[in-house]
Amino acid sequence: MCTHGGQAQPTAPNPRVLVSGQPTVQMTAPYVIAGCPFTTGSNPMPCVTGQWTVAATRVFSGGQPLVLMDSQSVCTPNGTPMLPTVAQMRVLGT
Repeated sequence: MCTHGGQAQPTAPNPRVLVSGQPTVQMTAPYVIAGCPFTTGSNPMPCVTGQWTVAATRVFSGGQPLVLMDSQSVCTPNGTPMLPTVAQMRVLGT
């Protein structure tokens, strides 16, 4: 989700690697964000897309780093981060 409560979904989950039955997400996968209520003054400026900028340094799939709970991201057009809210706790990575 974005920091304003909009729901973020990866446009390209990674079906090659499943953790607890769910596809992992590579850092390169862009996200689409729906329902962001953010405004600047009276002008709507909702988060529309998000991109991970820092991800795993030791966990890769298809040559791409995977997104972890401590990964960093940025939303456009306003530059705020996405927040991972759903995660599995069986596998840990760095």
